[in-house]
Amino acid sequence: MGSFKICGGKKLHGSITPQGAKNEALQVICATLLTDQKVTISNIPQIHDVIKLIGLLMDLGVDVTKSDTHTYQFQASNIDLEFLKSEEYKKRSAQLRGSIMIVGPLLSRFGRGYIPQPGGDKIGRRRLDTHFIGLQKLGARFDYNFNENFYKVDASALKGAYMLLDEASVTGTANIVMAATLAQGKTTIFNAACEPYVAQLCKMLNRMGARISGIGSNLLTVEGVEQLGGCRHELLPDMIEVGSFIGLAAMTQSEIEIKNVKVENIGLIPDAFKRLGIKMQIGENNIIIPSQEHYEVEAFMDGSIMTISDAPWPGFTPDLISIALVVATQAKGSVLIHQKMFESRLFFVDKLIDMGAKIILCDPHRATVIGLDRKYKLRGIRMSSPDIRAGVALLIAALSAEGSSIIDNIDQIDRGYQNIDTRLRAIGAEIIRN
Repeated sequence: MGSFKICGGKKLHGSITPQGAKNEALQVICATLLTDQKVTISNIPQIHDVIKLIGLLMDLGVDVTKSDTHTYQFQASNIDLEFLKSEEYKKRSAQLRGSIMIVGPLLSRFGRGYIPQPGGDKIGRRRLDTHFIGLQKLGARFDYNFNENFYKVDASALKGAYMLLDEASVTGTANIVMAATLAQGKTTIFNAACEPYVAQLCKMLNRMGARISGIGSNLLTVEGVEQLGGCRHELLPDMIEVGSFIGLAAMTQSEIEIKNVKVENIGLIPDAFKRLGIKMQIGENNIIIPSQEHYEVEAFMDGSIMTISDAPWPGFTPDLISIALVVATQAKGSVLIHQKMFESRLFFVDKLIDMGAKIILCDPHRATVIGLDRKYKLRGIRMSSPDIRAGVALLIAALSAEGSSIIDNIDQIDRGYQNIDTRLRAIGAEIIRN
């Protein structure tokens, strides 16, 4: 396990470009299993979770060619379904949350698939019911081996169906849509996740020959086709990186330009940070965060304390709740951070308290932050990254703190952020990887 050593309290300056979207990459890479034709995907981030998924597909028999640092060509013309039963597959796919999205394409194209309980961040319960109920409505049958924690799913022929999802699950929607593309007849999915990355997946599938309508809404209709072909696809910029860089600029009193933002696809992210008092200049394709000595939390119209909470798209993404919480520690005023979707995501606040932050952890879902208004700076400490997003929140805190900090277990950060130390050094951060 590596670590970062950070010398905090330095102002940063310059421009930074977000990587390709991690959450989109995991979906569209799995979608290449739906065809035996070549699919080219560009702007793929070089992060651990994505590289591991590509490696898993290669072991399944997908021919993968890397034409440049961020562009890959996939051709799934010779899939080895027996590999799905191997101990190596069980071990490696269990390390990836995104591996669950292999099931839909395999089931749709080959009539069967296997998956262990997928891994990922330890941020609370992340149930799979939405995936399995949706696939069952299409005609799939599940067999769960409790001792091995392993799912087997098969179907001689999937048939379109109407379904109302019990939650607007992003990966659940992606899995069901991919399975439905080759099913017989029409599938109607109500309460579908409608975030930009799901829309991107649907647009890519349509270029492959699928017939999906309602893209961008929570009502998707999929007319099944007999087969899909190849296409080219480019990933959107990662909106979580955009939000992380906004928070970084505010905490370090830095002027930073975030380039290639695709502003129309980042939803309420700027608005949420504006509520914390952060000023920004939003262009057609960039965001400039000016250096701010102070920023003050807004109050609601009735004068009550500001609440920042997460919600399914188009609400504020849960992946940025950790960043918003850190930013609030140096604001003027108080704010209630409400993480509704995961019950273990706020447990990193003990490390911020050790750094001098004033935070009351009300329960697993809520924390009240009393902003220090920079009257008292955070202090550097040694800490460990518990998950991807909390790890970057702690990195932002360390960059703003007085003195040196060490962050251990940075493999968690590398799972979601590409060469983050190199990119931050380019704008003036003092950060060393050990």
